Amino acid sequence: MAAGNLTQVTEFILMGFSDHPELQVPLFMVFLVIYVLTATGNLGIITLTTVDSRLHTPMYFFLRHLAVINLGNSTVIAPKMLVNFLVSRKTTSYYECATQLGGFLVFIVAEIFMLAVMAYDRYVAICNPLLYMVVVPRRVCLLLVSLTYLHGFFTAIVVTPCVFSVSYCSNNIINHFYCDNVPLLALSCSDTHLPETVVFIFSGSNLFFSMIIVIISYFNIVLAILRIRSSEGRKKAFSTCASHMMTVTVFYSTLLFMYLQPRTNHSLDTDKMASVFYTLVIPMLNPVIYSL
Repeated sequence: MAAGNLTQVTEFILMGFSDHPELQVPLFMVFLVIYVLTATGNLGIITLTTVDSRLHTPMYFFLRHLAVINLGNSTVIAPKMLVNFLVSRKTTSYYECATQLGGFLVFIVAEIFMLAVMAYDRYVAICNPLLYMVVVPRRVCLLLVSLTYLHGFFTAIVVTPCVFSVSYCSNNIINHFYCDNVPLLALSCSDTHLPETVVFIFSGSNLFFSMIIVIISYFNIVLAILRIRSSEGRKKAFSTCASHMMTVTVFYSTLLFMYLQPRTNHSLDTDKMASVFYTLVIPMLNPVIYSL
């Protein structure tokens, strides 16, 4: 096609979950309930860990920021998705789409490393309990949380412009319920080798380094628990990290499935279902898991 015949896209259309009109209201109600529960649960954790002086410990400090991240991640995705269930033309402007992708990347990357930080915190608490407050003082907590957010912003300001540096022409229908890099790049009418490489490098390196921290932490935690002689002691030690282990397992497995499979094996419909877990379901479940 001649370059003069190409029309640059100024807005995108989000397909969402279904194009059947009779399913829009039921889906709206389901995801509205999920978002309300997510907001209520995470705001509850943020409020409780802020006002209760007994919870001013490193573990609850990190949990508070995980709740902030979960709430932010859901809020970037859910409101626009809920509106699209109720309108006939599910459009989003070019810059609104870029903003949503950037916000999503900030929070998803921050969550990846916050879970790694929390795994390290549990390692210190179980393997070096007498030195816990020395190894993880408040200034170290603030530094770890700050680095987590900063790396999320860094990823967003590198990957988002890279994804939107390619040309989007006549095809503007995104097979997803929000603006994500994989379905966006699938629409491009220009060479996507560079942005795909950047996305893969950032996704792979972020997952690799955070998972290494989690695996090493929990390997040492398991060894420490096995060395405890009493069954009551082992049970108590395991209970302090069981909720985090559950969250990490679900979260990382869905991300690995989503981002590290070869392009040729990608099914955007399957990716949508995986995305529901780490953008909406896991942020809803985390307050329940950690409260229990």
